[in-house]
Amino acid sequence: MGQRVLVVDDDPTVSDVVRRYLEREHFSVQLAGDGGAALDAYAADRPDLVVLDLMLPGIDGLEVCRRLRKQDRDLPIIMLTALGEESDRVLGLEIGADDYVTKPFSPRELVLRVQSVLRRATPVMAQVEELTDGDLRVDVARRTATLRGAELALTVREFDLLVFLMRNPGRVLRRAELLEQVWGWTFGDQSTVTVHMRRLREKVEDDPAVPRRILTVWGVGYRYEYA
Repeated sequence: MGQRVLVVDDDPTVSDVVRRYLEREHFSVQLAGDGGAALDAYAADRPDLVVLDLMLPGIDGLEVCRRLRKQDRDLPIIMLTALGEESDRVLGLEIGADDYVTKPFSPRELVLRVQSVLRRATPVMAQVEELTDGDLRVDVARRTATLRGAELALTVREFDLLVFLMRNPGRVLRRAELLEQVWGWTFGDQSTVTVHMRRLREKVEDDPAVPRRILTVWGVGYRYEYA
């Protein structure tokens, strides 16, 4: 078996279907039926990615996500949310989830999302590239970013978003373009971009309310300006 995925859902039918689809793609899958079991499974086996339902008995999915993110800022997390849970979905993204899939979902779509997130999260041998903007430095190959010498705690998507912005300075980037280039989605909820952009500003701007680097182009998208 290949990379390890922890699937957390209290519906055994959903868990079993997801497990079978992931195993067909040669993932090693572990199941957990509640929040406490999920945290125990993570501590015991340190999976490469977590598929996490938000509606869990005991410790809910949002709290599980919060605790996992505190322990491991690089752990890829994909949320499973019900169709009407937009506020919870946004909160989950703000806490640190990398992606989400809305129930009812296609198991094949979920597998593709898992593969996409893991592909971006896995370091690859690449040509040395460093992006520098004043006291902000990004090592693309090593997937590290520092501000005034201190390493930034960026999630997989936040890092990819920052790199894409810095590679395209001065360009007005529409949310749909960012969704396709950074997330690999040709359709989807563009509020995902808004949430990640807000989180990224909190980490790279001296004053996120008055940004110098990541500027909003109202009604269109965003533009990155080097200092």
